[in-house]
Amino acid sequence: VQLQASGGGLVQAGGSLRPSCVASGSTFSEYAMGWFRQAPGKEREFVATIKWSGGTRFYSDSVKSRFTISRDNATVYLQMNSLKPEDTAVYYCAAGPFISIRGADYDYWGQGTLVTVSS
Repeated sequence: VQLQASGGGLVQAGGSLRPSCVASGSTFSEYAMGWFRQAPGKEREFVATIKWSGGTRFYSDSVKSRFTISRDNATVYLQMNSLKPEDTAVYYCAAGPFISIRGADYDYWGQGTLVTVSS
């Protein structure tokens, strides 16, 4: 099972980015997919999750109404709008058996993609 994240970059505050995560090597119809992030000097935190087949989604309070998680076949996207400098972090995608805000509940992780938001 491999997860490949991409689509990060440098953007000004108020801008948008859409990282993506491609899953390969397994059937993901029963997996939940999540996005987490880790800012410099901080612990990893939950961002968003989606049930692969059902479309159920859940967001952290800090990104709700600004970020949207979606999926298309074996790819999961994180549409990030109205970006703020505090959104600067390495963003990781993950796959697990159920929707969860806990990183420990996810079995597979991508390598991360860096998002930098300038003020």
